[in-house]
Amino acid sequence: MSRLQQRSWLSWWDGSPRSLLFDLAVAGAPIAGEFYAHGGRLTDTSPLTITAMIAAFSALLVRRRFPFAAALVVAVTSLNVERVLGFVEVALYTVASRRGPRLPTWLAATANVLVLLPVVLDWGDFRIGPTTTIVVGSVVVPVLLGLWVFGRRRVLADFREQAEQVERERELLAERAVEAQRREIAREMHDVVAHRIGVVSRHADILAANASDQRSAELAEIIRSTSATAMSELHDMLRALRDDAEPEPASASTTGIAELVDGAVRSGSNVQLHMAEPAPEVPPEVGRAAYRVVQEALTNAAKHSPHAAVLVAVSSDDDELSLTVTNRHSPRGHAVALPSSGFGLVGMRERVALTGGRLNTGRTEDGGYRVHATLPLRPEDAASE
Repeated sequence: MSRLQQRSWLSWWDGSPRSLLFDLAVAGAPIAGEFYAHGGRLTDTSPLTITAMIAAFSALLVRRRFPFAAALVVAVTSLNVERVLGFVEVALYTVASRRGPRLPTWLAATANVLVLLPVVLDWGDFRIGPTTTIVVGSVVVPVLLGLWVFGRRRVLADFREQAEQVERERELLAERAVEAQRREIAREMHDVVAHRIGVVSRHADILAANASDQRSAELAEIIRSTSATAMSELHDMLRALRDDAEPEPASASTTGIAELVDGAVRSGSNVQLHMAEPAPEVPPEVGRAAYRVVQEALTNAAKHSPHAAVLVAVSSDDDELSLTVTNRHSPRGHAVALPSSGFGLVGMRERVALTGGRLNTGRTEDGGYRVHATLPLRPEDAASE
């Protein structure tokens, strides 16, 4: 039996098998107590009495689903059998705790009080004290206890609703704060970074127009083209920060890796690419991660090991995409130390981790540096990480 089917037929007991077992015990306890009080037998075994006790037992068993009906059935059966301690009290408590201070509760209490009066009068010694004690103990106390439980549930439900409302408001405020921060970052990036890239692009245009030789003109054109690409990607990122869109450009894929290497070669870097043609077909998120890992690895190689030979190897099979960027040690450094954010490797690890892949970085035996990433091509592989 499925969990849904189990909850369906247990819905009369709040969907819990334990509630059903508890109600069986509660419904059977008064009868068991009656047997125990009379030495293991009933004082009246007539068919009417047996039928009334079975009806009372059944009513208590379904009291959660039909609390008012259960209270009326117990009241009616009390007219036909000797009063059994527990039947009336449990039924009245249930209707009060389930329905609260409403008409069904007062009707059930009144009905059971009216049923008690003939029993008291039949004793032949009617006195206010004992009668009041019986009514209070059998009717008033269970009803008051049920009303207290009902009120407590309502208070807890109100507190829970208020807590959920506060949590929703807190999440909304947090989302608004994040959105405001994203827009502030977008403004700062546009005002500072975009301005600097624009300056570089304009200087590259001037340098290309006034270059003294062909090589200088080519390098100036590379700088200008790179600046234009950086400006385009920056605009995509600014749009993503403002509109919560996907910031990755179309070139951020395995196809774009060849363009990365080609751009590095045209700028004078010694970079070789080993990748099958056409480029491997991979999911978009894997392609973006691979592109950014290679991009960051080439940037680090140019920054820390200028003029060193770099090898980019990309391969794939049915299960994963593997890429390795290895640069040799360069004894020559830059005349001026280049700034570093310190987040390059961290960003690579985060991108690879989002795909469920693995990233290994470290020095090689000849003093160079190697970046190796393995990215799963199947969703179940990423989910199992």
